[in-house]
Amino acid sequence: MFTGIIETTGVVRRIEQDKTNIRFFIEAGFIHELKIDQSIAHNGVCLTVDGISEGLYSVTCIEETLLKTNIRTWKVGTMVNLERSMLMNGRLDGHMVYGHVDQTAICTQVDDKDGSKVFTFNYDATKGNVTIEKGSVSINGVSLTVINSGNGAFSVAIIPYTFEHTNFKFMEKESVVNLEFDVIGKYVSRYLKQMMSR
Repeated sequence: MFTGIIETTGVVRRIEQDKTNIRFFIEAGFIHELKIDQSIAHNGVCLTVDGISEGLYSVTCIEETLLKTNIRTWKVGTMVNLERSMLMNGRLDGHMVYGHVDQTAICTQVDDKDGSKVFTFNYDATKGNVTIEKGSVSINGVSLTVINSGNGAFSVAIIPYTFEHTNFKFMEKESVVNLEFDVIGKYVSRYLKQMMSR
């Protein structure tokens, strides 16, 4: 379980193919605090630490994860948003994020708002996911509030702090991002579909 509040960013330093799996070796400032089997959200994807050596930790992605997330676009040098699992005795500053990406989206527009930036994203609405204005969404693991919502599209505003401390500072038109929609909205949507099909 995560909050969508990014702790730090990491950098992909090495990539190894293992049949259909890919193992990523990542450099991060909190590596001295990590242990094997720990869960970390990488751009919003919950992955398990499976090795720590020579200043890097490693995670392994199966084919299913590669197909459904933007991890398939990672290269050596890619900056990744990182968040360790939440502490039960801490404040929930973002929203409940599970680290289970629902689908990817494409950035279609970036607008400078004289201090903040507004990013617009398009996603495949046929998968049944929805956003609402003032609702929560996780983009690359960052908990954000939707400011404009349409069918298969929405926008979020990014304050300077978030821009500087996440990989939003490298995001541009055509960038592919991971989306995790609000869990309450997903349950309501599924319930309504079931009711309408009866």
